[in-house]
Amino acid sequence: MSQPIDQSGTPARLTHLDESGHIHMVDVTERPETTREAIARGRVRMLPATVHLIETNQITKGSVLEVAKIAGIMAAKQTPQIIPLCHPLPMTHIDLLFTLDSTEGLISIEGRTRTHYKTGVDVEALTAVTVAALTIYDMCKGVDTTITLEQAYVAHKNGGKSGAVDFEPD
Repeated sequence: MSQPIDQSGTPARLTHLDESGHIHMVDVTERPETTREAIARGRVRMLPATVHLIETNQITKGSVLEVAKIAGIMAAKQTPQIIPLCHPLPMTHIDLLFTLDSTEGLISIEGRTRTHYKTGVDVEALTAVTVAALTIYDMCKGVDTTITLEQAYVAHKNGGKSGAVDFEPD
């Protein structure tokens, strides 16, 4: 079995495994509280006509982007209930931004999260983006059977021992 590699190319230790290889929740008791921020991104691809329906608020289920934003915010706050080893966090900021491209048939989603705590909010940002994308799918599946969720990733995070980390996929 190959060992994970961190961003510097150094073999990394999986933090949710103890020395014996058993799963455990990371103990953050002694970590200092710092301001932690994360930005996640993802895309939803669909027919250009479907993006136009969303832009002009013609989806019969309602305002797609407003519902997706609320769903993403709610999901970020519930991350520890759906991801087993995530810590419950005092979220201080959650926001989602949508960019529509009716020519390409794309909705780009950016989720931003913040807290002042002992562990990061990257999984919460990613949860917000993916649940917002799922909500867009759910609200539009009746008019478009080609919808796909694409390329969800953490683009930025800072505030922890690793400092600022930025990533853009190829």
